[in-house]
Amino acid sequence: MSLRLTEHPDGVETESGNRVVYDLERDEAHFGAARVDGPALVWELTEDPGAGEWVVRCDRVDFPPGGIAYRHVHPGGGVRRILHGELTIDRGDGEPHTYRRGESWFEGADDPVLATASATEETAFVRVLLLPAEWAGKRTIRHLDPADDERPRLQRATVLLEVPL
Repeated sequence: MSLRLTEHPDGVETESGNRVVYDLERDEAHFGAARVDGPALVWELTEDPGAGEWVVRCDRVDFPPGGIAYRHVHPGGGVRRILHGELTIDRGDGEPHTYRRGESWFEGADDPVLATASATEETAFVRVLLLPAEWAGKRTIRHLDPADDERPRLQRATVLLEVPL
């Protein structure tokens, strides 16, 4: 799977196709042809996802100060971009990396991550995921330790767009 994220600080107009356009000022997502007059992000699917049925989801995840998404995976890969605050991602394979406003990263399907938000400020990111169709309309986070399912979830995910491919 290949998603390419581009930034358009002065706006963008896209043609139809497998792309998600996110309006940074309005916190809105559109699929395919769209026009945004202010700052925008565009995720473009640059290759066929392969056999099976797929959905594209754009959502926003908000964390309060000190919020944690305990070690987890998702059933599909995607590109995330920090809107504000900072988020430390620990993949368990070396040094954790802290992402700040405007920075982006890719998480593959079933890549385990621990995400810890800034202790002093709210943090939010927007992402586009390519998911197997059976995950349409469902929460995708799966904790690796079943005990984490019982811990409070302080982060809030808001689905902005979900479209079958």
